[in-house]
Amino acid sequence: MKIQHATLSVALAATVLAGCADMNMGNMSPTTRNTAIGAGVGALAGAAIGHDAKGALIGAGVGAAGGYVWSRYMEQKRVAMERATMGSGVAVVQTPDNQLKLNVPGDLSFDTGRADIKSNMRPILDQFANGLAGQSNTEVRIIGHTDSTGGDELNNRLSLERAQATKNYLVSRGVSPNQVVVAGRGEHEPVADNTSDAGRARNRRVEIFLGERVASR
Repeated sequence: MKIQHATLSVALAATVLAGCADMNMGNMSPTTRNTAIGAGVGALAGAAIGHDAKGALIGAGVGAAGGYVWSRYMEQKRVAMERATMGSGVAVVQTPDNQLKLNVPGDLSFDTGRADIKSNMRPILDQFANGLAGQSNTEVRIIGHTDSTGGDELNNRLSLERAQATKNYLVSRGVSPNQVVVAGRGEHEPVADNTSDAGRARNRRVEIFLGERVASR
């Protein structure tokens, strides 16, 4: 019986992956494409872990969610943030695992060697914080970065201070501190060349992620 279940699981997983391969991914929206890919991966995981058809189907559900869901609220938040940041240089994207990501460069966020938030960044954070207090299934991650000015010890501390300053501002606007986690990456994940003022301003940034978990039953 276990052999039959395992065979069925593999067949189901193969069918899912074959279906993904047959899809015209180029014509799908990012949300639909990510969900389809996640379902295929999840089916394989479910088959491997559960060793039966039920395991494959459960895995497909988890893979489709990817840990996060792209709900109507998340889409509305994306649209609102795109409007709030239009022309500002802030990048607003949906990540492959269904998080909303804001990349706020240094010309809006922080001066060299400083962790105090610039006034131009505050309206963006105000809009981001709007409505989050009532969303108990949402999670916020804030990652601070620096340019290459200064040494590792300074930059590691400064990047964390920038993330913490951003968190403190969101909390002051009603976001629960329990919803927000922070981290600093120092100068180790640049997105531009540190040899120019423009490049350093792009590297001196915070990345803000918003994710919505599947509601617990």
